[in-house]
Amino acid sequence: MNRSETTLPVIGVPDDLSRTTMSSPVGELTLIASPRGLRAVLWPNELDAPERLSAADDGDPAAAAILREAITQLGEYFAGDRHQFDLPLDPVGTVFQQSAWMQLRQIPFGATISYGEQAKRLGDVRKSRAVGAANGRNPISIIVPCHRVIGANGSLTGFAAGIEAKSWLLRHEQGTLLD
Repeated sequence: MNRSETTLPVIGVPDDLSRTTMSSPVGELTLIASPRGLRAVLWPNELDAPERLSAADDGDPAAAAILREAITQLGEYFAGDRHQFDLPLDPVGTVFQQSAWMQLRQIPFGATISYGEQAKRLGDVRKSRAVGAANGRNPISIIVPCHRVIGANGSLTGFAAGIEAKSWLLRHEQGTLLD
């Protein structure tokens, strides 16, 4: 992390968080929510990060309701019936990470852009590596679609769940658009 960046404060306490899991075509996902919104959609290999697992299965009722809606919307996405998510989000990250994640949400369903293009959209094409690092810390996979960012040469690079899952998600979206 750049020393000039600051981490946005975490509002609330871990007791406010709720957690659940769901099966998906790309593996089991762990969802974490606060009463304000979805905090994380994690892959099995991300579960060893203790700061992301400080959530109870029976946390806050508002957080539990957000999790139920997230499961519904992810189910619709995987069924090919949803192209945009309509959930309150509550990711924790630096100011730069937050801006990179917001930019990810602007990439249309089924489309891809390069890390350089994402950096350009953020105002500095020279920050493509920083954008890649921020995308790598995206806590809300699929819903905040970091899988839609690819290498400048069109190659599939970097994804928390692995290139096979990234490829599946992109094929799923592009195939859904053709149906």
